[in-house]
Amino acid sequence: MGPDGPPRASSDIGAGRRARAIHLDTGFLIGALRRGSAEDERLRQGLVRGEAVGSSAVSWTEFLCGPVQSHAIELAARVVDEPVALLAVDAAAAAKLFNLGRRRRGSLNDCMIAATALRANASLATTNPADLRGAHRV
Repeated sequence: MGPDGPPRASSDIGAGRRARAIHLDTGFLIGALRRGSAEDERLRQGLVRGEAVGSSAVSWTEFLCGPVQSHAIELAARVVDEPVALLAVDAAAAAKLFNLGRRRRGSLNDCMIAATALRANASLATTNPADLRGAHRV
């Protein structure tokens, strides 16, 4: 790991052609680190198809809060592009998602993660699809 953290994945996955993008939520990222898990298999399939792999800064922060070992952080950083920052437009979309979801305790971070993926026009890989009910209305 260097002074600025682990080396990041290149953002030019699929260079030369427009690659689809997939954003990983925290639970999916953690699951993908377990070799042979459903998340691991789905991520590998996406990489073979040339999909760019990203995450929101919110998801990456949750991941880093752990518990997580340094080798897992380094592995994830080789696969996941630089996390996408939460912008004001994402905050507004996240608030709308949160309110559509009946303001469930613990769901605000999920809404911010989903809003960032929406802005990036990326599909969201999640282990909790029920958390995203109403996302199509944003």
